Amino acid sequence: MYPDARIPYGTWGSSYFPAWQSSPLAEVNIGQFAGEAMGRIMGLRRVPLGELDYLVIGSTVPWHWKFWNATVVASCMGRRVPGFQMEQACATGLQAILLAAAQVQAGASEAVGVLTFDRTSDSPVGVFPERRAHRRTEVISDVWDNFGFDPATGKAMIASAGHVARKHRLDRREVDELTACRYEQYFRTRRSGFMDRYMVPLEVLSVQGRAMGGITEDTGVKELSLDTLRGMRELETCVTSGTQTHAADGMATLLVTTAEKARALSPRPEIAITLVGKAEVRVAPACMPEAPAMAVKALLQRTGLRMADMAVVKDHNPFAVNDAVFARVMDHDWRRMNNTGSPLVWGHPQGPTLTRVTIEALEEAVDLGGGHVLVFGCAAGDVGIAALFNVNG
Repeated sequence: MYPDARIPYGTWGSSYFPAWQSSPLAEVNIGQFAGEAMGRIMGLRRVPLGELDYLVIGSTVPWHWKFWNATVVASCMGRRVPGFQMEQACATGLQAILLAAAQVQAGASEAVGVLTFDRTSDSPVGVFPERRAHRRTEVISDVWDNFGFDPATGKAMIASAGHVARKHRLDRREVDELTACRYEQYFRTRRSGFMDRYMVPLEVLSVQGRAMGGITEDTGVKELSLDTLRGMRELETCVTSGTQTHAADGMATLLVTTAEKARALSPRPEIAITLVGKAEVRVAPACMPEAPAMAVKALLQRTGLRMADMAVVKDHNPFAVNDAVFARVMDHDWRRMNNTGSPLVWGHPQGPTLTRVTIEALEEAVDLGGGHVLVFGCAAGDVGIAALFNVNG
């Protein structure tokens, strides 16, 4: 799709994703934190900031000084480069990578930093002029209200999961078993040390530069057994507190460069990571968890590939229903995906979620000796997005 663009292996990193209101991240400007964290991560990866000539940032929750977007974040990173901010709900983390690849393919940049972040903790409340309202103003609590109400359908996001579960006649027993499997995958990976390659412990500083605490784990994640899941109250069809994700805070970053820059910056220049294709779809109202499967179906038709050709399959799954429906639509065993963990377990800061998913998927593919990597997810508005990468070497 973008034959001249590469993702240099090993020049990436992510913070842990603490659950909202559970860490010092709730107390800081997330744009400033993300910029400083990217500078720290690039230093650890031995990437000179002088190599970067552009920055694409992605976030979905308003933060102070967001008007200045990528320029102020770049200054916090320590490199005054141009750039822009984008958002597409929970597709942001993957779409930012695709936009960076387009920037390189166009010949406009040689090394683009992708930086995605969000802080759902203490999300801002906005007051909007609204002539149609009798009060002449409307007030919105950004995270709470957007998750609780889709203006196009009048329904909450959790209602879309229940609707799709009924549409595809899912069995709650299967959804609970799938969720238990996802928890086993995450904790097995955490104990193996695999995450140490890309998860970076970060210190949070106050405005005065004083240490407020460290972000050293996905705070709020606890091991859940199948028996525990089966005992939870059903909030919607096949949806319990255990079979859906939780809001979180965090950041994730990677680079998209030319082939020459990738070889120069990567600690393993023999590994070539390219982007093969992408697809986006929009499905029927209140069918968001179904959309990722349809996006993957469109992508495979476009590329002529099959699920059997995939070395790694990984997704953004805010509801376990997403994976159960995907398995049914694509005739794919849900046990053979998300091998190193998934957002269902480790949390959902929106902006950086699919960036961390992509990083984990690429690391897994390197362990396997390469191959096709399928990354996909859903976004508000019943949208599905899918991208196909190839890891060679």
